[in-house]
Amino acid sequence: MSRLGKKPLPIPEKVKAEFKNQKLELTGPAGKLSLDVNPRLDIKIESGNITIIAKENNKETDMVHGLARGVIKNGLEGVTKGFKKDLEIQGLGFKAALEGKNLTLQLGYSHSIVFQVPEGVKIVVDKQTMLSISGVDKMLVGETAARIRSMKKPEPYGGTGVRYVGEHIIRKAGKAAAGGAAGAVKK
Repeated sequence: MSRLGKKPLPIPEKVKAEFKNQKLELTGPAGKLSLDVNPRLDIKIESGNITIIAKENNKETDMVHGLARGVIKNGLEGVTKGFKKDLEIQGLGFKAALEGKNLTLQLGYSHSIVFQVPEGVKIVVDKQTMLSISGVDKMLVGETAARIRSMKKPEPYGGTGVRYVGEHIIRKAGKAAAGGAAGAVKK
């Protein structure tokens, strides 16, 4: 059995948990989340705790056991507080605008990129260059932020592109710093 998987998870106040048909429904102040549970596992909700029980005792079940506990722990945190990722856009003429459920990005290409915001994720655009992505599902928030960032990753010479707030980009020296005067003619 997985050592982490055996530990019970305390259910926070104001959170309601319900398990039926291999689905765990979590409802809290930040929202509602439905998690699919692997058929190798069973869940018991009693005395304010969620306990995950493995039906079999083998290596694959142990791996799924620990993973399920981590996913449920993130779900409990998500429905109480929620998750948030912040992105910043840097570059001349680079900007973002939110139009309904579509995020329109201008990232230096000849065309605008239209990104459809997934269900369960909220995006707020601040000053056209700051994006705030929030939601109750940690995996969905992180995946959405990564997909937006991958549209124009920060490049190492100019530093332009989409990056996480606080992300350090290692900058490379350009041609002029490589040595010698640019355009110098040898005699």
